[in-house]
Amino acid sequence: MIQIMKRIIVLLTFTGLFGCFENQAQNQTAASPTYSYNDLKPTRTQEQVQQFATQFLSYHHYQKFKLDDDFSAKVWDNFLKDVDGGHSYFIESDIKSFEKYRDGIDEDLLEGDLTAPFEVFNLYRKRYKERHEFIMALLNKPFNFTANESYETDREKTPWAKSTTELDDVWRKIVKSQVLDLKLSGSKDSSTIATLKDRYKRWETRIAKWRPDDVFQSFMNAFSETIDPHTNYMIPSTAAQFNIEMSQSVEGIGASLRNEGDYVMIAEIIPGGPLFKSGQATKNDRIVAVAQGENGTWQDIVGWLTDDAVKLIRGTKGTVVRVRLLPGDAPAGSPTKELRLVREKVKLEEAVAKGKIVPMKKDGKDYKLGVIDIPMFYRDFEDARKGGDFQSTTKDVKRFLNEFKAKGVDGVVIDLRNNGGGSLTEAINLTGLFITKGPVVQRRDNNGSIDVESDTDAEVVYNGSLVILQNRFSASASEIFAGAIQDYKRGVIVGEQSFGKGTVQQLVDLDQFLLSPRTASTEKKSNVGFDQKERYGQLKLTTEKFYRITGNSTQRKGVVADIDLPTPFDPEEMGESSQPSALPYDQVNTSDYEKTTVINEKTLAKLQEKYQARLKSDQELKQLTDDLAEYRKIKDVTVISLNEAKRKQERDENEKRRKAVNKLSSGEKDEKEKDIILTESERILCDLISSQK
Repeated sequence: MIQIMKRIIVLLTFTGLFGCFENQAQNQTAASPTYSYNDLKPTRTQEQVQQFATQFLSYHHYQKFKLDDDFSAKVWDNFLKDVDGGHSYFIESDIKSFEKYRDGIDEDLLEGDLTAPFEVFNLYRKRYKERHEFIMALLNKPFNFTANESYETDREKTPWAKSTTELDDVWRKIVKSQVLDLKLSGSKDSSTIATLKDRYKRWETRIAKWRPDDVFQSFMNAFSETIDPHTNYMIPSTAAQFNIEMSQSVEGIGASLRNEGDYVMIAEIIPGGPLFKSGQATKNDRIVAVAQGENGTWQDIVGWLTDDAVKLIRGTKGTVVRVRLLPGDAPAGSPTKELRLVREKVKLEEAVAKGKIVPMKKDGKDYKLGVIDIPMFYRDFEDARKGGDFQSTTKDVKRFLNEFKAKGVDGVVIDLRNNGGGSLTEAINLTGLFITKGPVVQRRDNNGSIDVESDTDAEVVYNGSLVILQNRFSASASEIFAGAIQDYKRGVIVGEQSFGKGTVQQLVDLDQFLLSPRTASTEKKSNVGFDQKERYGQLKLTTEKFYRITGNSTQRKGVVADIDLPTPFDPEEMGESSQPSALPYDQVNTSDYEKTTVINEKTLAKLQEKYQARLKSDQELKQLTDDLAEYRKIKDVTVISLNEAKRKQERDENEKRRKAVNKLSSGEKDEKEKDIILTESERILCDLISSQK
């Protein structure tokens, strides 16, 4: 079973359908006994790789980008944001001194010149050391938590400090806010100061130990992510760690982690793992502390590198690890929450589709509904090639559908919430269970060639009433399936607008590419010679784009629900469209397909009318809508009070409202708590059944 998961994870990586496992482990060169703040310098190999990668991406990336002054400025801004996105170390005069590089990055990329990023980072390390000394002195002084002052947590919104004195006051508020957070979380004053001193010492050591590889990877990703957010470069050590995690099943909590600023953030929750089964965490949550066993001492990990944090989180199968999470959707200054998890390997059987029959009474009628939850699109390709029995999403769902028909269900709900994608083959085959045959999705490569992927099996396993439930985290393969069902007018899509990831990525091992016979011709063009003993890392780049059979891209827009259920998210602040460099939405020609007559505009209008009536009359829906309206008001508030009494009130009110978000999925709730959104989907299905009868 574990071997199946290994093959699936590798598949997901190469198709780009599972989400992006970007930079899962930051580079951590073996620490020497001493370290210094001497200037870092690029290596000849890094200059060569930059030059080659620039040419390679220019030729092979889906997006035909132009290396000019405008592109240079975007790369430069991305790099400065990566180095000091919080405007907390550089001052205005520092930034002005860097302006000479802004328009010349395009030439530098082509020539393999790394002068600019290394100059920036070397000054950053000096400024960091200065800040560290100021902060450690500040922590030896008392703070006044009765004063009425506030702090802007989103430093990107603020201009660069004009002087060191101005920056000192910024840091006074930053540290005061951190002390207050720990204090309100129950830490004693002495423990709070000790925790922060340890945290800042760790950060200072981390910055001092950075090596040229770290600077290079940061700059290369500032470049690659200017092209599109799913294109990345990994230095050799990061690439090696990435490959290990993609090919081995490890015992832990079942999550892909990455560094985001000073935090270790959950990049993906792997279906079948302990975190997935707990239902207590979501993508983008930040892990701030880890404890071993039932009573172990909490270890603060803010400022840790991902691979160091992983060492604490992983452990022997069956042992307990506790983590403190800061929810990714929590407003500034919110409290953390604690999770107790039992370490184990990811189990595929926990990530497969699950089906159940749900009785429902509505408008005086009794209904029997089939509900199928699909957490990911899985397929054992190796066993499938052998021609024997193999596990797949389509096979499991087909079995449920046949069981439902035998038991006389009136309709079916397929729950795709939080399904990040998976096998494209399964998305196509699953669609085939509900239509006779025909095209399902179109794929366009960087040369403009279009391939149409079709269902060729004329068998229809289920032709009854169908509702597809999705949310903002339904992506890739989920969007292909839901989009096809909508385009064929075969079922009703309810929930939120889906994620909008309509691109495919591939991994390129630069070692194999540069050390192959093809390199000789490349050397002549770029005047670069490659050392056979060196290692060059990996590129992950976007090579294809998905289009629906209508010709509409799933990129950015995803699948828009026929009936919008309550949501905390604005599509422009969550999902693919929230990424500044996301590839654009566009269209190609429509495929030749025949719509069904199952769903029409009149049917949708009736369903919408009944749903709108429930929004006004159903107390649970009304309360959820009100909670989310309040949540949207406060979630973007970034100014927080540094007065203890006011801060506590803010935290309590924000946490109460934030919990409304958790009612939108089957996660983070007591088992007895009602899944309001699923229940409403079932009501819509009952209305659909009634209208079709």
